[in-house]
Amino acid sequence: MITCGPALSFVRCLLRRKIITLDSLEDSKLCRCLSTVDLIALGVGSTLGAGVYVLAGEVAKADSGPSIVVSFLIAALASVMAGLCYAEFGARVPKTGSAYLYTYVTVGELWAFITGWNLILSYVIGTSSVARAWSGTFDELLGKQIGYFFRTYFRMNYSGLAEYPDFFAVCLILLLAGLLSFGVKESAWVNKVFTAINILVLLFVMISGFVKGDMNNWKKTEEYLINYTVYIENLSSSENVTSAFGVGGFMPYGFTGTLAGAATCFYAFIGFDCIATTGEEVKNPQKAIPIGIVTSLLVCFMAYFGVSAALTLMMPYYLIDEKSPLPVAFEYVGWGPAKYVVAVGSLCALSTSLLGSIFPMPRVIYAMAKDGLLFKCLAQVNPKTKTPLVATLSSGAVAALMAFLFDLKALVDMMSIGTLLAYSLVAACVLILRYQPSLNYEQPKYSTEKEALAGSERESMASESQASMLQGHSFSLLTLINPSSLPTEQSATMVSFLVGLLAVVVCGLSILITYGINFLANLELWSISLLAALAAVLAIVIFAIWRQPQSQQKVAFMVPFLPLLPSFSILVNVYLMVQLSGETWARFSIWMALGFLIYFAYGIRHSTEGRPRDDDEDSLDDHPEDDDSCLGKSATPEKNLLRGPNENKNSSESACFITSERTSEC
Repeated sequence: MITCGPALSFVRCLLRRKIITLDSLEDSKLCRCLSTVDLIALGVGSTLGAGVYVLAGEVAKADSGPSIVVSFLIAALASVMAGLCYAEFGARVPKTGSAYLYTYVTVGELWAFITGWNLILSYVIGTSSVARAWSGTFDELLGKQIGYFFRTYFRMNYSGLAEYPDFFAVCLILLLAGLLSFGVKESAWVNKVFTAINILVLLFVMISGFVKGDMNNWKKTEEYLINYTVYIENLSSSENVTSAFGVGGFMPYGFTGTLAGAATCFYAFIGFDCIATTGEEVKNPQKAIPIGIVTSLLVCFMAYFGVSAALTLMMPYYLIDEKSPLPVAFEYVGWGPAKYVVAVGSLCALSTSLLGSIFPMPRVIYAMAKDGLLFKCLAQVNPKTKTPLVATLSSGAVAALMAFLFDLKALVDMMSIGTLLAYSLVAACVLILRYQPSLNYEQPKYSTEKEALAGSERESMASESQASMLQGHSFSLLTLINPSSLPTEQSATMVSFLVGLLAVVVCGLSILITYGINFLANLELWSISLLAALAAVLAIVIFAIWRQPQSQQKVAFMVPFLPLLPSFSILVNVYLMVQLSGETWARFSIWMALGFLIYFAYGIRHSTEGRPRDDDEDSLDDHPEDDDSCLGKSATPEKNLLRGPNENKNSSESACFITSERTSEC
């Protein structure tokens, strides 16, 4: 016991979960001024970036051909699965923090820190790279005069650094950081203007494509493509010549090419998760966040679908220019001046994408600092603008420094790790949370504005009291296949174990499909047997989860088709993570090492979950200045950690986690 006590306390620190009270769901120091339309514009602007002007051309020419519209449909369905998981958590826990908070209330503090730390990385690199892209696009319109000047007088010849310092990108980031510091309502208004212009330009592209398009561009025969290959390669005869552009038709590269294009198109839908960080700044978040996420993904799919269809109708897919497909397509149909309209739309898209990257970054930092996992000074809120001022300016400064000095091409793939990991954890958390007998909520002191939600909570507590009678049953195979009708602690623990097993099996399956594809193609016995075994275990695990009883609590939005939809979302995200290079994972490990240094040196000792509830509230009420200090000491967590399991359970159900605050009005 002497040796196990400290180790057990340490493990409990890593696994402690955040307790959310119903009172705290609507209480915030931030300004609740965003509407559902603001959230939709934020999600569309962040997701529908400049990729819509470039990505469609790249994928159509290299992978999918005209079937790029199907590639975007498949990618949209895969993205919607992740979006629905975010939507349910947005309805359950409408607080600032996005995937970080969702992980914290479900699987514990360590995984929450990993998620939040990776989200910060994704947003910082995303902000820097989009700012440099904006600068490069603007430079193109000016005939590359800016780049020529800086390459001549400020050239940097060092490995890992950019070719020249990008002063324009720095000014752009600092300008938007200042705008966000000034107020979220003003930022939302600017975002809506740029998003509206972007949508109008895309509508112009789609209408133009359908007016000037030719359906024959979707019906090119293989014979025609062979003759074209002979022409461009200056061959004397077409005998024994294979087309360099597939077999023609709607799917010139086959369905495998369409799937390969869908894997690339999946990244085009990344960005909607910024909506989940607005939980404390939106009116009626439990309805607005799910509506905003689902609607923004639908709008983005329609835009990608329409633009890709218009592009491949205007000109044959094999003639598309990969770097600037739309301007070349308009010149092909005789509408050359339309390229200036496309340039305006591209700049507006980059502007909204940049705002969508820099907007959630300080809010994740603010949520982590407020919980004590990062330095408390980052949780300071400006009393006039009701924005996390220190987090906004500091994160903007870091992003500006990266855009100023570094070559970001090698770091962009690290964005994917953080985002895909967050998607996977949110899907896993939905699986775990829906099978819990308790959802870590406390009854509010008053609930005039939350009567419907409180009513469903009372029903949930009533069902949990009935379920408590079933918790004494010992585990057996029969209880796994034919469990009780109500969730118990035993069934919840079983689901948590099964979700962990599901993650391991999905990792094994993704690695086998990625690195053993040649063995599978050659039908080698060991690879086929291993694939069949992993697929069988995956099916059994999903079936076992499906058999467990779900929580009876109802919220504004719930993920359908449980557990299939979150399980498939985890599979898609993990598979895409495995596709990333070893160099990307090596850089990612360095970032994680820095994060663990901060967490184990500071966060684990200053976490608000490690403080006694009553003492913590009194200290915050009596000494509010201590909450904003980077040097303040946290109360010792041992008293809370060494309590028995029953005491911990009671405290989770009765202790108020978040200090009650009044909702800020603007």
